[in-house]
Amino acid sequence: MSDLTLTSPAFDDGERIPHKYGYEAENVNPPLEIENAPDGAESMALIMDDPDAVEPAGKVWDHWIVWNIPSETTAIPEDWAPSEATEGTNDYGTVGYGGPNPPDKEHRYRFQLFALETTLERSPQTDAEALRSAMEGHVIERTQLNGTYPA
Repeated sequence: MSDLTLTSPAFDDGERIPHKYGYEAENVNPPLEIENAPDGAESMALIMDDPDAVEPAGKVWDHWIVWNIPSETTAIPEDWAPSEATEGTNDYGTVGYGGPNPPDKEHRYRFQLFALETTLERSPQTDAEALRSAMEGHVIERTQLNGTYPA
């Protein structure tokens, strides 16, 4: 294992995601930093979701789906417009990032990063469920950054 890590200069693991990254604020993705991509990784994928949305929304809410991130990537800037990677369709029904917007109370948000031994040919209509299916059997390593966002 290479100890793949995902961090953000905007918030520490388990801490509050700054307001500006919320859906009803600036709605831009926070900056992310990637370290120790494993040897043999051809690409990476990222899924940001809200597991606390099950009660109000009836499901885990997917906020951001990205794949074919080059394996040598070490930073994803704030308000990223990827040119080499592909963004999928979030649960707001749009392609790209959709920030936190908890309807009832503070929610937890997971930024899940997957190192893959392949690239994936998927359309921007791909949602998180379809991406997870496409990644099956191709994940070398994974890591997660957690944040919270107030209602």
